[in-house]
Amino acid sequence: MARIKTCLLCIAFVVCFSGISFAEAPNPFEGDWVADVAAKVLPSVVNIASVKTVTMQSPLFNDPFFREFFGGGVPHEQVQRALGSGVIISTDGYIVTNNHVVGGADKVEVRLSDARVYTATIVGTDPKSDVAIIKINKTGLPAMKIGDSSKVRIGSFVLAIGNPFGLEQTVTMGIVSALGRSGLGITDYENFIQTDASINPGNSGGALVNMKGELIGINTAILSKSGGSVGIGFAIPIDLVMSIKKSIDKYGKVVRGWLGVSVQEVTPEIAKGLGLSSARGALISEVMKGGPAEKSGIKHGDVIVAIDGKPVQTTASMRFLISEIMPGSAVKVKVLREGKEKVYTVVAGDLAKAQVPEHQLLIKDNKFLEGATVADLTPAGRETLNLKPEIQGVAVIEVSDNSAAAKTGLRPGDIILTINNKTTRNLEELKKVIIDYKGMKMSISLYRQGMVMTMTIIK
Repeated sequence: MARIKTCLLCIAFVVCFSGISFAEAPNPFEGDWVADVAAKVLPSVVNIASVKTVTMQSPLFNDPFFREFFGGGVPHEQVQRALGSGVIISTDGYIVTNNHVVGGADKVEVRLSDARVYTATIVGTDPKSDVAIIKINKTGLPAMKIGDSSKVRIGSFVLAIGNPFGLEQTVTMGIVSALGRSGLGITDYENFIQTDASINPGNSGGALVNMKGELIGINTAILSKSGGSVGIGFAIPIDLVMSIKKSIDKYGKVVRGWLGVSVQEVTPEIAKGLGLSSARGALISEVMKGGPAEKSGIKHGDVIVAIDGKPVQTTASMRFLISEIMPGSAVKVKVLREGKEKVYTVVAGDLAKAQVPEHQLLIKDNKFLEGATVADLTPAGRETLNLKPEIQGVAVIEVSDNSAAAKTGLRPGDIILTINNKTTRNLEELKKVIIDYKGMKMSISLYRQGMVMTMTIIK
């Protein structure tokens, strides 16, 4: 089965013939047009090297036998290095790249096209979209002009310029293969531009530029069995990137809007039952009491088909559109109700504030789960994780380093469904299951990144 691989070494640039007719467009196979565009954008290409120190433990000590006789083992530090690329977006040193290139790094170095090297500071990162903003202390830099990714069209010719496998200044050519790709499991918020321009490992943090040399996206990942290019690469639209930068500039962090609804996909069967002409939109399965949607008049059973004039095809596209809304902004939400279109004005809430659980529990005195902080799922948390109604459990908020819970394998974001085959739909049920439990084995059923898994731990 093909699998997604993120690119970690260098960058790619894409140039597209967006929004122009064949009569207006230059022929990319004639003259030096490709070379002219490449020459225009190459000075904005930078190489990024990051270093991160992590605490590691031998995998032997995951085995209960070794832990029993030799203890937890002695953790040791390991240096991890990542190579990627970035794009200069302002003359005073702001650079955009991928979070997986610089996230958590102790040191970041930027190498300009003229070989000058600068130490960079991380201004802000967003793991949920894999975007990062860094800055070097230098002015007069060759910034790339920001374009409009909403105008990119399928079939537009593209160039990929970058450093695949460490080979600098490599130029390849292709087309934009698809738009709005989601459900790939690369990031939480996906709306990728897909291209068949050759992108290989090492293109992370690169860019998509149109025929005017305007930035329209950041290359992030490839789909490949071998790890090499097979003609399926993905880039983050620049509209999303700049929305994230705007949020970081204003709030010092990434903030996202919240409607206060749980949704599910509109299947052909549901569409037929609701009298819809096609299986599109997001069916509201729950409206949060007191939330923005309820206050506006939106109801359970409505089908969201557009947000601020932008079509909603799936639940993933709805989540993406909402993620771009600034809290406090008024947006027009079009829904289908009993076969009729209705438009409601919704003042978006703050997702981060809505996610804060009212009750949390730091688990103590349990040799399997000690060190984990857990909480009841909030409506916003369910919305963010796109949880189906049948997923009922307790959310793992935090796991202390080197704790029993960390050694068990719990991660922040996990949803604990059952322990020893007993349901843990809320904190009260979880407390009843683990209180005074002194057994030598624990079986934990989790929901993690769209999958249900079971871990059995023996101590």
